[in-house]
Amino acid sequence: MSDINLTNNEAQHRYEAATDGRLAGFAEYNLLTDAIMFTHTEVLPENEGKGIGSALARHVLDDARARGLHVIPVCQFIAGYIRKHREYADLVRPDIQRAFKI
Repeated sequence: MSDINLTNNEAQHRYEAATDGRLAGFAEYNLLTDAIMFTHTEVLPENEGKGIGSALARHVLDDARARGLHVIPVCQFIAGYIRKHREYADLVRPDIQRAFKI
């Protein structure tokens, strides 16, 4: 498999992962004043098990940090990724952490 190309498709409110020029997965979001709410992450079936979801989660969380945004992980995949990768827990406010068991 070739490299994963990660981009922010602002018009569709989602980050996209592509391989070989084709959409492989995406993470949908709603942008708020000081936070980004991730609502759904999906890896297309033919791309499952190739690390695309993890690369996408890492990218969106790194981008949120770079932009100074808090994260609201409504999406269970993003919430689960943060639970496993505690270095991102600080992106989620304490009251939100309780709600999503971070």
